[in-house]
Amino acid sequence: MAFGFGRKAKTEQPDAPDGLLADDAPADGEAEAVDQRANGPLDESEISSRDGYVDLGALLITPSEGLQLRLEVEEATQRVVAVTLDLNGSSLQLQAFAAPKTEELWEEIRTQIGQSVGAQGGQVEDIEGPFGTELVAKLPAGLPDGSQGFRVARFIGVDGPRWFLRGVLGGPAALERDAAEPLEALFRKVVVVRGDSPMPPRDLLQLRLPKDATTTPPPGAPTLQEPERGPEITQIG
Repeated sequence: MAFGFGRKAKTEQPDAPDGLLADDAPADGEAEAVDQRANGPLDESEISSRDGYVDLGALLITPSEGLQLRLEVEEATQRVVAVTLDLNGSSLQLQAFAAPKTEELWEEIRTQIGQSVGAQGGQVEDIEGPFGTELVAKLPAGLPDGSQGFRVARFIGVDGPRWFLRGVLGGPAALERDAAEPLEALFRKVVVVRGDSPMPPRDLLQLRLPKDATTTPPPGAPTLQEPERGPEITQIG
């Protein structure tokens, strides 16, 4: 498994509802949120140890043979805003956000993604997948031969206890179920570390470089790659 850095030119942060923090709501909906995550991902409270995970702060990732992790960096602030998992020619970008205990965000966020794609001349379609309702987005894109084609991304959203996790599948995994299965399996195993601090809904949970990542790692440890730019589609929503 290898590490790399990508750069994002811009990350839009939706405004939080007036006066509402993610911890202001009562805890009545927590059991329901767990039921909706029968296929994963996990909350930190649902694991007994962090051993064996790649610790990225807000997200714990299960290592896998051939997997490369690419951290997306916001140019204006230099903060890590997303992690992308590259495997077998496909990608899965992950972002975790703060959320109220009883309010689900995914339905509203799907609508906003659809509006953003439509404004760019693209198309969206709701589909049913292993994690519930998903969104396939097609955006106009120029092909190498100069003709016009589409760039496709498949958006996954899961509401957890006081957090929301969004995944964006790109490459063959965006359209082909067989190609998506290895990344879907990794998505199920993702652990979200929400923390106890009150945060406005939709604020990004903080990601960071693993503590043991170095430019000259020991054998078998993650290695750093040269910076590269992540796919533009991941900036939608």
